[in-house]
Amino acid sequence: MLTQTIGAVLPTALAVALSPFPLIGIVLILAGPRGRRNGLLFTAGWIAGLGIVATLVVAVLGGAHDPDSPSSAIADWARILAGGALIALGARKWWRRPRAGEESRTPRWMASLDDVSASRALLLGALLSGANPKNLVLTASAAASIAEAGTDDTDLALAVTVFVLIGSCTVLGAVVVHLLGGGRAVSFLDGVRRFMVGNSTVITVIVFLLLGAGILGDGLTGLGR
Repeated sequence: MLTQTIGAVLPTALAVALSPFPLIGIVLILAGPRGRRNGLLFTAGWIAGLGIVATLVVAVLGGAHDPDSPSSAIADWARILAGGALIALGARKWWRRPRAGEESRTPRWMASLDDVSASRALLLGALLSGANPKNLVLTASAAASIAEAGTDDTDLALAVTVFVLIGSCTVLGAVVVHLLGGGRAVSFLDGVRRFMVGNSTVITVIVFLLLGAGILGDGLTGLGR
C-alpha cells in the first residue's frame, strides 16, 4: 500500500521539483557571498513549507480512504478544482508568455538574492514551497492521494516524507553540487539557471497541462465510484 501511495504522488512531487523559479532562486542565493549558509537556510525553509502543507491536508482529509465518507468526496472535488486550476494556470502562463523579441520579466523577489539575509532566505524558501499558489495546488493534490491510501500513521508519515524529499530534490541537488563541486559547480549551476530562465514558460506550461488533466481525471473518476 505504501508503494502504491508513493507511486500515486510521484508525478506531483516531480512537478513541484521541476518548478523553475525555486531552482533559479537557489542558484542565485548560492552564488552570493554567504551562499552556503543562505542556501542551506533556503532549503530548510523549502522542506518545512512543503512538509507543513502536506501534513495539514492529510490531517484534514483523515478518513478519505472510505469511498462513502465526506472526506473522500472532498478529496475528489479538491482534485477536480486542483486539476482545473492547473490547466487554467498553464493556459494563462502560455497566453502571457514573452513574444518574439520581448525579454521575460524577472520577478522582483529575485532582484537581491545574491546578498539576502539569513532570515529572508529561510522565509523565502518556506513561502515559495508552502504559500506559492501553484505549489499549494500540487501539494494538496498529493496529500489527498496520501490520505486516501488509508495506511497507518507511520506509513502516512513516510509517504509525506517521500513526497517532500522528491519535491525538494532539485533544490537539494543544487546545494549538494555547490558544496561538493568546487569551482566547476559555479559554471554548471549558472548553466542550469540560464536554461531554466530561457525555458521556464515551456516547462511550466507542459507540466501544468499534463498534470492538471491527470488530476482532473482522477477527481472525476473518484466521484463516479
